Amino acid sequence: MSQVRIYQPTKNAMQSGRATLSTWVLEYEPAAAKRADPLMGWIGSDDTKGQVKLRFKSRDEAVAFAKSNDLDYTVSVPKVRQVKPKDYSANFAYDRIR
Repeated sequence: MSQVRIYQPTKNAMQSGRATLSTWVLEYEPAAAKRADPLMGWIGSDDTKGQVKLRFKSRDEAVAFAKSNDLDYTVSVPKVRQVKPKDYSANFAYDRIR
């Protein structure tokens, strides 16, 4: 049986958008360690499943796929982001904590 990980990707630090955060990713765990090629020094592996990333619209779809294909899976639940809305004038408030 193959081991897979189901998670929700984090926001890219280079972009301000949050559109890709609604997807869930199923990714295979590495079956073998990567090794350096003796001639060229490139890092590689014989495990081709490491290149596979499947995207789903919900966590339930990803779990259903893993169950239907007899995959051992672990689900990583993301931390919920707390947004504290404030306006620009809050930076100059008298009772602001320093």
